This record gives sequence, structure tokens and C-alpha cells, in this order.
Amino acid sequence: MADEDDDDHVQCVELVSQWRGRLLVPTPVVFEAAQLIERRLGADDEAVFLDLFSVRTLELVDLTPDDFTRVAELVRKYSDFPLGTVDASVVAVAESLGLSGLVTLDRRHFSAVQPKHRPSFELVP
Repeated sequence: MADEDDDDHVQCVELVSQWRGRLLVPTPVVFEAAQLIERRLGADDEAVFLDLFSVRTLELVDLTPDDFTRVAELVRKYSDFPLGTVDASVVAVAESLGLSGLVTLDRRHFSAVQPKHRPSFELVP
């Protein structure tokens, strides 16, 4: 969403600007995204991303001890994939909050993971 030259930029900006629900972001995702934005686009764009949390466009979700247990389970289960801690944290938080959908462009990982609470996630866009 941050990179205006990205093929998915317009679609992602429109989605976020029209979204009427909460946009929840697990803490590990924030750090990975901030690092990628800083590396590819610079510190100014990284700061713009971080500002989205202070104006409540994005809502930070801290992981609980139970979430960390589930993250470890997922990392082990999908070790050949690999799923990784950040993506596993998205799954764990979605499961613990009973969420049905994920806003992600990462169809490869999130379409392969079967959550505990439903057959699959609805992936948007």
C-alpha cells in the first residue's frame, strides 16, 4: 500500500479508504512492514505508515501468551512452507478473535493455512 509504483497500490488504498470495520494489525506485522517500507521507500514513508496507528486508521493488536503458543504451533506445522512468525501471528490473532477474513495480498501463505475456527479464511482483496 505504501509504494505508489506497486501494481496493487491503487486497489489497496481504495480498500483501506472505503473500509468500515476495524483494521487490526498484530504487533509483529508492524515491525516487519516498517522495516520493509524503510528499506524500499525511506524513513519518511516509514513514519507515514506508523502515523496510521496514532490516527486509528490501523489498530495494533498485541499477542497474548496463548497467541504465542499458537504461533509456535503454526511455525512447527508449516516449517516446510515456511510460514514464519509474522504470518503465523496473523493467523493466531485472527483465530483468537474469531475473525473470518484477512486483508492480505499474500494468497500463497494464507490460503494454505487452515485456521482452527473455520475451514479457511476469506482473503481480501
